[in-house]
Parts: sequence; structure tokens; C-alpha cells
Amino acid sequence: MSFIVFIFILSILILVHEWGHFITAKKCGVKVEQFALGLGPKLFGWTHNGTEYCLCAIPLGGFVKMAGDEREKCSGKSDEYFNKSAGQRALIILMGPVVNLILAYICFWSVFMIGYVDMDLSSQKVAPIVGQILEHSPAQQAGLKLGDKILSINSHPINHWTELQDLITGSTGNSLNLTIERANHEIPMSITPEETNSKDIFGRQHKTRRIGVGPMPISNAKDIVITRYGVLESFVKAGQELWDITVKTYTALYEMAIGARSPKEAMGIFGMFFVIKFALSIGFSFVLHIVGIISASLALFNLLPVIPLDGGHLFLIGLEKLRGRALSMKTDQFIFKTGFTLLLILVLFVSYSDFERIGWIDNMVKLFKGTRL
Repeated sequence: MSFIVFIFILSILILVHEWGHFITAKKCGVKVEQFALGLGPKLFGWTHNGTEYCLCAIPLGGFVKMAGDEREKCSGKSDEYFNKSAGQRALIILMGPVVNLILAYICFWSVFMIGYVDMDLSSQKVAPIVGQILEHSPAQQAGLKLGDKILSINSHPINHWTELQDLITGSTGNSLNLTIERANHEIPMSITPEETNSKDIFGRQHKTRRIGVGPMPISNAKDIVITRYGVLESFVKAGQELWDITVKTYTALYEMAIGARSPKEAMGIFGMFFVIKFALSIGFSFVLHIVGIISASLALFNLLPVIPLDGGHLFLIGLEKLRGRALSMKTDQFIFKTGFTLLLILVLFVSYSDFERIGWIDNMVKLFKGTRL
């Protein structure tokens, strides 16, 4: 079911993007020969008003084939792409990412109006009071009791439960020195955490330190913090969210380019699947927020000045406008082949990072070693 939902969401994002190119091309008087969702072999299709609409076998992309969109095959007809002005061609290219940004904005606007669980706010409202103790856990063996308030760990004061979790999981020493409050008295206590295996949203195993305690349980729906805004305030909040994502995305790409951040942090199509799968376990509002983030990311990535991305085509159109003429066919083809090769290498690298993040690389290495033995 997660896979089906993921393919549906991905198809919507691609469909919206290609529709932006399609409808703008039609408005500019360019004949659209084919509108395809998916890549590879055609499964089925139909023709309407001179355009073939088809569904292809690989649901990882899509394309709009316009008349005369290859310079060497352009015959000079008025309805051909390369017979239009630089401004019209730039608008056709630009509207794909723009429509994705509009979709992202609508998703964020809807999320702020529908309401969402403010996880950070909820965790900050939970006091560091022990509400659960696991049997045979380090906390039970050390003498922690229900109702104890943990004031500090290793001299670090604790204000809410999230700080407690961070200090325990981030600790490296053999034992933790706690100060607890019990019956208005402060009591020092030493606890040795245990390491357990836990899975992240990608299903990969990680070692996690814990002492075996939980917060006071949420007693009723009134304890859950739901954040929602009115129509106008949500409109503003959605714009702020989209701007924040834009800044963070391009900042991250810049830091990767200069080596300040690992390129392995980039997430590809396989990583997105596990993020959507995790979002489905939270609820509709969270899924809608993730869809908005992916839609915005798709637009922002496509605007990078690299062929064959939309940004690369916009860069060449801008260069043509400055020079007063297009680049030579030979130069144009060289740039396309070089850009396509670089993009393919990037896709392979990001896919490898996804496989490594998910744990498939480790499993394949273990399987290979086991086979050799």
C-alpha cells in the first residue's frame, strides 16, 4: 500500500510539472505532439486534438514532446518550439517548476488550515517526569520510581523530555549521573545505560542508548497540541514555509559544492519512498506537508543551470539573448551530452547513498562475503 501511495504521489508531482510545460506551450501556439507520464515502453495511449497522451512503463518521470523542439529537425513552421521567441521558450520551460512551486504552496496552505500536531511544541510541554519504567531496565535497577522528576544529567539541567532523550542517546560514558526530585528532595543517582537496536524510518538498524523510562502518558485529547491557523494567516505561513525550504535547499547544495556538507545527505527516489512510508504512519496532514516539500524540491532542483534540467535550458536561452544568436549546433550537442552524463552520475551517486542509508549496501557486502566463504 505504501508503494502504491508513493507511486500515486510521484505521478501527481510529475503530471503537474509536465502540465505546466504543456499548457504554456499550447498558449504560446506550439504544437504538442506527445504528453507522456512515465518513461520507457508505452503501455497505452490515445490521441486528442493532435496530441498523443500516453502512459509508459517506468513511473519515474514524464515528458512533453513539442513540434520542432530539436534545432536540427526544426523546419521553420509557426507552431514549432524553436520558431518561437526566446521569451516564449523561456516561459514554456519555466512554467514546469513554477507549477510545482504553486502545488507546494497549496499543500502548505492546506496543512496550516487543517491543523497539524506540533511535535516540537508537544515534546517541550512534556515535563521530565518518569511516567513509565520498563521491567529489568537500568532505571529500575538503579531505583528510579514513577513520579520522579529528572532535574539534570551529568550536570546538564533538563527542562523537558526531549532534552532528557538527547542527553541519554548522545552520551558516551559508562554511567550517567542523575539528579532527581522526589518528595521535594533532591537525590543523586548513577545509571548505566544499555544499548539496544532500533530502526529508523529507512528500516536500518542503529545502536541506541537508553535507560528504560518513558514520560507521563497523554491522558486525553486536550493534551495533544494541534496547531492551525485561519485562511489569511495560513496564506502567509505557507509563503514563509516555501521560502524557508528554498533557502535551506540552495544553502545545502552550496555547502555540498564547497565541501562543508557531505553529498551523501542528498536524498533520491528510494529515500523519498521511505519518507512517504513514514509520513503515512503519522497522518494525512503530515503526508500533505511532505508532498509539498518534495514538490518544492523537484522545482528547485530543476531550476539548477545544468542541462538537461529546466534551469540548464533557461541558462542557454539567456545566453542566446545576451549574444544575439544561439550557440552552434556542435556546441549545443556537446553541452547536452556533458550535462546529461553529469546528471546520470549524480543520479547514480544519490541512489547509492539511498541504498547505503537504507542498509542495502551493507546487506549486499555481507551476502558477498558469505558467498565467498
